[in-house]
Formats: sequence, C-alpha cells, structure tokens
Amino acid sequence: MAASLGIRGRVIGLAMLPVAIIGILLLFQLITSKIDDLDQSLRTRAIAIARQLAPAAEYGVASGNIDVLQTLLEKAAIEPDVRGVAVFADNGQWVAQVGLGTWDDPAKGRLPADRIHQIEYQDRLVYYAPITRTEVMVDDFHPLDERAAQPGSQTRLLGWVGLDVSRSATIRSQRDAILRSLAILLAGLSISLYLAWLIGRQITRPILALTHTVSRIGEGHLDERVEQTGQAELGTLQRGVNHMAAHLQAMQDQMQEKIDQATARLVYQASHDALTGLINRREFEQRLERTLLSALQQGREHALCYMDLDQFKVINDSCGHAAGDELLRQLALLLKGNLRERDTLARLGGDEFALLLENCSVEDALEVADMFRAEVQRFRFKWGDRIFAVGMSVGMVAINRDSGTAASLMSAADAACYVAKDRGRNQIHLYESRDSDLVRHRGEMQWVTRIQRALEEHRLRLSWQEIRRTDNAEGAARHVELLLRMVDEDGSEILPMAFIPAAERYSIMPALDTWVIEETLGVCKRYLELKRELRCLFAINLSGASLKDPAFRRMLLAHLEENPALGPHLCFEITETAAIGNLAVVNGFIDAMRGFGCSFALDDFGSGLSSFTYLKNLRVDYLKIDGAFVRDIASNPIDRSMVEAIHRIGHQMGLKTVAEYVETEPTLALLRQIGVDYVQGSCVHRPEPLETLCPPA
Repeated sequence: MAASLGIRGRVIGLAMLPVAIIGILLLFQLITSKIDDLDQSLRTRAIAIARQLAPAAEYGVASGNIDVLQTLLEKAAIEPDVRGVAVFADNGQWVAQVGLGTWDDPAKGRLPADRIHQIEYQDRLVYYAPITRTEVMVDDFHPLDERAAQPGSQTRLLGWVGLDVSRSATIRSQRDAILRSLAILLAGLSISLYLAWLIGRQITRPILALTHTVSRIGEGHLDERVEQTGQAELGTLQRGVNHMAAHLQAMQDQMQEKIDQATARLVYQASHDALTGLINRREFEQRLERTLLSALQQGREHALCYMDLDQFKVINDSCGHAAGDELLRQLALLLKGNLRERDTLARLGGDEFALLLENCSVEDALEVADMFRAEVQRFRFKWGDRIFAVGMSVGMVAINRDSGTAASLMSAADAACYVAKDRGRNQIHLYESRDSDLVRHRGEMQWVTRIQRALEEHRLRLSWQEIRRTDNAEGAARHVELLLRMVDEDGSEILPMAFIPAAERYSIMPALDTWVIEETLGVCKRYLELKRELRCLFAINLSGASLKDPAFRRMLLAHLEENPALGPHLCFEITETAAIGNLAVVNGFIDAMRGFGCSFALDDFGSGLSSFTYLKNLRVDYLKIDGAFVRDIASNPIDRSMVEAIHRIGHQMGLKTVAEYVETEPTLALLRQIGVDYVQGSCVHRPEPLETLCPPA
C-alpha cells in the first residue's frame, strides 16, 4: 500500500498520523471525562434530593398526614430527571407517590436503615433513603443551654423515601458530548489535513518537478530542465539534475553525430568496394538496370565493358595478397582518372572490373575501352625490387532496345571477356550472338551444369580397361585402368573427353576426382575380399587441379590412413603437363603416397621434348607413352623412333613403359619387338563395365 503512494501522499500521511493519534487520544479522554462527570452529577443530585426528602418526610410519616407528604413529593418531583417519588412505611407499605416509578418492597429487601441505598438500572437509578426518628432523653431540670442528650437516646425507623431518577437525559447528554467531540475532532483533522496538504505541497512540489523532469529525461527528452527554486540540499539536487541532463544531451548529440557518420559509412560501404573505393557489384547492377531502362524506353545507346586483369594471379602468388591489393588500388586510381563524368566504373570482385558507358555508341565505346586497355598495358607495378607489367582483357556488349535483362548483359560481357582472354589476353572482344567462340564457351558452361547435376543425381560410372604385359609372364599382377563415364539423362553413356575440358576449365575436377577416389577404394576393398589370390593394381587418373588442391590431398591421405592395406593396390596416373607445372607439389604428393605403398605413372609422356629434362626429377614407376606417337608407329618412322627413344630412356631410369592407344595387331607386334613393357588399347582389351571385374556389394 505504502509503495503505491506518491511522495505527496506520504508527506501528508506522515504529517497527519501524529495529529490523528493525538486527536483520537484527546477525544477519548474528553469523552470519558465528560461521561463520568455527567453520570457523577446525576448521582450527586439524586442523593442530595433523597437526603433532603427523608428528614422532611419524617413528620408526615409520623403523623400520618398524607397531604403533607403529597405536597412534599410533588415539589421533589419537579426536579429534572426525577421520574417518580414515593414514601413507604416501615413495614414496606406504600404511603404516597408522585410520578412514575417501579419500586421494590423496602421491607422485604432488608434495606439498610442507616444510609441511602442505591439500585442501578440501565436507564434509571433508584434510591431508598431511610426515614428515621431519634428519641432523646432530656432533663428538664437543667437549663436549656446545659441540656444534653442522655445516654439512653434511640433512633427508630419510620419508613423509606423512594426516588426514581431517569438516566435518559444523561445518556443524551453523553451522546451529544461524543458527537460534539467527534465534530471537533473531524474539524481539527480537516484543518490539519488542509495544513498538511499545504505543507506537503510546498515540500513536494519541487520534488515532483524533479521527478517529472527525470521521467521526461528517461523518455528521451534531454532538453528538459527543472526550475531551480531551492538553495540547500534541494537546490543542489536540482542543479545536479540539470547538469546531468545537459551532460546527457551533449553525449546524445555526440552519439547521434557518430551514428550519422557510421550510417553514412555503412551506406557508402553498402554501395562501394572497401579496397578500391569504386562502387561494388550490387550498386553497379542497380545502375545498369536504370541504364537499361532508359535504353528500352527512350531508345538510347549505351555500352557495358567487363574487364579482367591479366597476370594478376602471378603477382598475387609470387608477392602475396598485400601486393595484389596494392596493385588493385593503384589500377583503380589509374582507371578513375580516365573516366568521363557520366561513366561508371565498378569493381565486381577479385581482379574483375566493369565499366558502364552511358549515351555512347559502340564505336566510341571501343575507343574508350582501348584507351583503358592501353593505360593498363603501359602501367608498371613496383613491389620491393621487382617490377611487373600487367594487361587487361575486355569484353564489351552494346545496350539498346534489343538488349535483354541486366543479368543477361552481364553474362554476355563476361563471356566476351573470356573470349578475349582465350584469344591471347590484353584484347577487346565485342559480343556477338553468333560468335563461334562464344558458342563454345556457352557450351562449356552448359557442361558445367550437366556435370554438377550428374554428381548430385549419382549418374557417374567407372569402366575398366586392362593394361597388359607384353611378355605374358605368368603370376604377374593384373594391371587395370579405371575410366570415368557419365550417364546422360536419357541413359546414354558420355565419354570423358566430352565433359573433362569444361570440368578442368571451371575447377570441377577436384570434385570428380574425389568421387573417383571414393569409388575406387570401395572397388578395391570388394576385389580383395572376393579374389584374394589374384593381385590387381588399379590405375586412377588425377588432374593437375586436384594435385594442387590441399583439401583433396588431405582427403586422400585420410582415406589411406583408415585403409592402409589398399595402398599397394593403387597406381596414380598424372599427366606430363600437370607434373612439370607443379614439380614440387607433385614430388611431395608422391612421397606421401609412397609411404602407403602406392605407385605412380606419368601419363601422356612425350608431348614436349623439354619434359626429358624434368623426368629425372620425378619419382614415378611407369612411363605412359603419348598415344599420338603410338597410333601410327607401324607406318611412321618418326613416331617409331620417338617411341623407341622414350622406351630406352625410361628403361635407363628404371621405369616400366606403357604404350597407349594400341588399336591394331601390327602396332602391338612392333611394340613387343621394341620391348615396351605394357600395352593398352582396344586391340588389347576394350573397356568394360566395372561390374564384370568386381560385382557390386
């Protein structure tokens, strides 16, 4: 209850509480005293009347004069509060009566004869005063002034005087006294309450003002101030609240300024690239949408350029990302310096930029793009003591009434940039829908989607082809190569050369190689369980992208650590180009795999004579001669000489040689004559489904 009272109510309550307690105690004391006084006054008057009547009635009782008694009683009955008066003989018989009264028989009640007897009722008091006569023995021979009572004097009871006194008037007086006292108390309390309210208002007004001000400040109205009306503690509190509000307002202003600055930064960062300060892809696409809309509605001509730096990866890999970031910053400043006011330059991500040329014909756009390309070509980037030259490939697409969506424009410009890179880099290629290079690029992009869908829908299969020894040695281990196939949506089989180029170009090979590894390990386990007596070596092709991928290498190591017994049954085939381009990585991988007993073959060897230089640094077990030399050795002396040279060098290095693409019997016979260790091709063994080698689990 107290918690719900305000401060003014508490002050008034504290002021009224002692007043109310004192007033109630004084009222109780006053009423009690008044009641006692009224009651005592009634009793005193009644006793006095009874005491006076008793001697006065002695004569009338003694003489039996009723009239005298009646007159005496009538005079007594005139007194206020007297209901009735009566005289009784000594035997209790009623003698005379005036007024009302309810009497008991005095004689039967054995009332005392020497004093007044009182009987108290709720609404009245009854008194019985004894009427007595004292008989004195007097000596007549003594003078009057010497006469004295003699010892033989006697007191005789003649009767009683009854007096009935009403208490109603006294009770009314008591009630009136109580009501008057209560009225006085209420009046006093009302006056005290009013005075307490005035005092409480005077005390609490500044406190309530403080409370209101603090509440408003808490609601965020920091410009609210309290009026300073006090000097002592209250004044100190008021000044403190105002100082606090001023301090909070100053802090809010500072905070709001910081919030506005942060908001502005966030808005800027949402539309700009943090590294170069150029607008980002999201903002660029929005501006492209507006530009495209103006072309569609107003027939204006614009141009979109998609620009990709050449040799950026070389700088990033050789000097680190800090150098790459600095190169991008410097190039952004260089390109911004050549912008027209209405042009838009953006960084799309990585080393890719986009340029939107508004109200610009294709001819003018080609000149602007060539100026940008030439500026980048002349630019030299210095990092430490090294100086780098970079280039820029540009893909351009016109924006006009016939243009599609903004997304299709970006895709077309990206495809045109890809063609510019594919044609030798540092060039500009204008998008044309019938461009054969673009058709090929789009075909590869479609293959990417088909490959990913085949992975998701489990439509990849493995076939096997035997790699046969030419000496037909008995007891030798079986040697097979596992070949990847894709099952099309219509159920037809797709050979790897249809989709592998796209997978290599768009970095899907690690995913394909991962699938091949996991399937091969399962096949190897089943084969060992079913045909323990027939040792088999499973050859698996690995791409250069997978060899360079640390995650792929960790995955393969983890599988072999779980199944170390499978290592001696695995042979990894790596291409010559992948091995030469990543010599350190390949040798590290070979060393790690040899720890599990794996063997290695260098595939497609001989495509470049410079590879002989690197061969001595590659720790492989098999040398697979490129099929381009093997296919025509029966009719082409140069191809035969190449095969003989590769075979001889391989044997000198302790390597087993394998001839691929053996399609005819004369080719097979000539390879046996040369002494090649293994042959592989349709003449030896045509690829079969994997189920014929090892039934599925």
